[in-house]
Amino acid sequence: MVLPESAKPHLLQAIYAWCLEQDLTPYLLVLVNYPGVAVPPGYDRDGRIVLDISPSATQGLQMADSWIQFQARFGGVARRIDIPMAAVLAIYAAETQEGMGFPEPTLPQEPEPDAARDKGGSSAGGNERPSLRVIK
Repeated sequence: MVLPESAKPHLLQAIYAWCLEQDLTPYLLVLVNYPGVAVPPGYDRDGRIVLDISPSATQGLQMADSWIQFQARFGGVARRIDIPMAAVLAIYAAETQEGMGFPEPTLPQEPEPDAARDKGGSSAGGNERPSLRVIK
């Protein structure tokens, strides 16, 4: 069964709460190269990073519908961590490995250059001003 992406924040919050109730340590597995992910460099392995999101390891943890944000210490230095919800690959208890995994997201494509500009279209040098016209 494949759940909609909109269910992910609710599932993450539920498993996070379950981990804390069971005195377990909640870990997140995150895809580091997903756009918008802000984690300290050098702590990833194979493009993924495991983050301890327990209350003792984080400060100001916020799980919203589209982002997870908190502060954590890496090498003794406090860092702000930003994770788009789509970049979360799993949440699980460190001690038991029980939790939930999610499908790996497809990375958004880079926007392609405007074809008209590439072919020498009417926008010479990109200085064309936007205009509106009335259509009846």
